[in-house]
Amino acid sequence: MAVADVVEAIASHRPYRPALGIERALEEIHNGRGRLYDDAVVTACLQVFQDDGFRF
Repeated sequence: MAVADVVEAIASHRPYRPALGIERALEEIHNGRGRLYDDAVVTACLQVFQDDGFRF
């Protein structure tokens, strides 16, 4: 759930900042893989967006 929440929070507009976009969100979880975020969950999330073409 944490990885999904991070991706949604970064990619979406917030009252205090504009949306940073899906590419920036995926970059964040990729950079935190194995340290901040579970490696297997990051791999699954990246696969859904990159290979399966999921969009919000």
